[in-house]
Amino acid sequence: MRRNGKEGKDRAPGRPQRKGQEVASRPWIFRGLDRNRVTAKNILWHELIGLKAKIIRASHPELVGIEGYVLDETRNTLTICGERVWVIPKDVVELEFEVGDKRIRINGRELIGRPEMRLKKRWRR
Repeated sequence: MRRNGKEGKDRAPGRPQRKGQEVASRPWIFRGLDRNRVTAKNILWHELIGLKAKIIRASHPELVGIEGYVLDETRNTLTICGERVWVIPKDVVELEFEVGDKRIRINGRELIGRPEMRLKKRWRR
C-alpha cells in the first residue's frame, strides 16, 4: 500500500480518499460540503449527480417508487443507483430530490437538455 504524504493515512482501494466522499453500492458518489446551497429556485442550474432522488409520478407504473442516488446525467436520461442501477427517461417522470433535510419536487421535463446547456436557458418558476 502507498502512503499519502500529507495525512499519513493508508490509501487502500475501497476507502474514501477525501472528506465528503462516500460509497453508494459500488460506484463513488461525491456528496460535497456545499450541497446545502441547492434550493427549489436554483436546482435547475445545480449539479444533480450525487443527490438522492425518488420518482413520485411516471407514465410507466413500474418506475414509480424508484429511489437512490443520481450517478450520471445525459440529455434525456438520469442514471439512478438504488437496489440496482436504473436508467430513467427525464420526460416521463416527476422527481423528488432530497437535499439535507429539504425535499424538492421537480418535473422531469424541466430537466431535459445537457446539464451544461441548462445554465444558458432562462426559466420562469
